[in-house]
Amino acid sequence: MNVTVFGATGAIGQLVVADLLKAGHAVTAYVRNPAKVPAWGDQVRVVVGEITDGAAIDTAVAGSRAVVSALGPSMDRKAQGLPLVEGTRLILEAMQRHGVRRYVGNGTPSVLDVRDRRTLQARLVGWMGRTFLPRAYDELVQMSALVTGSGLDWTIVRFIAPKDGPAKGVRRIGFFGTDRLGFAVTRADIAAFTAAQVDDSTYVNAAPAVSN
Repeated sequence: MNVTVFGATGAIGQLVVADLLKAGHAVTAYVRNPAKVPAWGDQVRVVVGEITDGAAIDTAVAGSRAVVSALGPSMDRKAQGLPLVEGTRLILEAMQRHGVRRYVGNGTPSVLDVRDRRTLQARLVGWMGRTFLPRAYDELVQMSALVTGSGLDWTIVRFIAPKDGPAKGVRRIGFFGTDRLGFAVTRADIAAFTAAQVDDSTYVNAAPAVSN
């Protein structure tokens, strides 16, 4: 399957690309800074552009059967605007033009799922985002609203406390208040679970949370 990955040079995005390649998929990586491209060689088709460059995004999406977005808001308190909201809109529009149905992205419990219940765990994460990183919180919520309202076959993989280190395996998957979920999860496990969703229909139109 041809898969386009946005945020492909990020901490999770690079791992997603590696997992997709291991699974035998063909990958197009959309990158802003070509200097950050790993030694993918000719295994990966690279498209360079800003996240608000509609023409470049269209080129990256054309010919794909699925899109993975490992884009995440900047945690820099000096950051301004909501560029990823515009970028997500352009990605979704390109998918609709080219008939690409499958979208897989990342998020936090700030993104709600209809299966969630109002647990202290989820409320705490949302409160911290709104209070300490309001710009990033707004960007993430608005990005996710575009995705869930797109009419596409979407999945948003949610997590709370990503960390570096070797994969341990995602041992807890589900929804707040319904399933028992932890806080920590390795980026390697987030990437593996995210990559696996491109051809798995279990969580279509759902936002499962994952933890170790």
